[in-house]
Amino acid sequence: MIRFDNVSKSYPDGTQAVRDFTLRAPSGQTTVLVGSSGCGKTTLLRMVNRMVDPTAGSVWIDDENVADVAPVPLRRRIGYVMQNAGLLPHRKVIDNIATVPLLNGVPKADAHRRARELMELVGLETGMADRYPDQLSGGQQQRVGVARGLAADPNILLMDEPFGAVDPLVRADLQAELLRIQRELHKTILFVTHDITEALTLGDQIVILAKGARVAQAGSPQQVVAQPADDFVAGFLGLGRGTLDLHLRETPGGILVVDGNGRPAGRLADPPARAES
Repeated sequence: MIRFDNVSKSYPDGTQAVRDFTLRAPSGQTTVLVGSSGCGKTTLLRMVNRMVDPTAGSVWIDDENVADVAPVPLRRRIGYVMQNAGLLPHRKVIDNIATVPLLNGVPKADAHRRARELMELVGLETGMADRYPDQLSGGQQQRVGVARGLAADPNILLMDEPFGAVDPLVRADLQAELLRIQRELHKTILFVTHDITEALTLGDQIVILAKGARVAQAGSPQQVVAQPADDFVAGFLGLGRGTLDLHLRETPGGILVVDGNGRPAGRLADPPARAES
């Protein structure tokens, strides 16, 4: 579990990016932070792996305060996927994926074997292993980024607008792949996006943020669509604005997010499987 306790972040110029933020991100589920640019969602994400340290408050992974862990070993045990993949251009696909296991001392042959397994998991042909990033499409690069984030088998995966730079069709494919992977692996995912449809499609828990990372509403996709907390949330959801009007519809294939014209805009993530006691 990831826990934010009364977290704030201020900068020397007086900017307060985050103000007194508290949240629990349950283990094995996908929590989506969604809001407009500048609302503090990426700052919150980066507090988990100490790319940003809070000015006040604390961030916990289970019962461990991340401030008590050195940044480098902390980051090596947490997967991180960013927009535009962030791949090393001079390294082949297989070596990009194997970066963290190799840094952790895993033998090269084992790290490469794991990298090929992950290529299959994220829907990449293993024949691409010896290509360089500039020989891949944008969608393929993002799949490599997801595979790299999973390479050390982390319990936590941080995803910062990972699909924001690809076209809508590729984005939908990547979202479907992430849902499939999560059904198989049950990672604790903290996902940042400004796209409410993407949030409703992927999230078990949706956290709608206003400026300063104020929690306007947190809940399941069904809860935030059916019972928006206030006018701000309703406006962010696009409720009452014609074609942006979002609804949930049950179908034999699952719960769909549909717009005001009845067109599918996404599919809600399946609830995570519960471990037997």
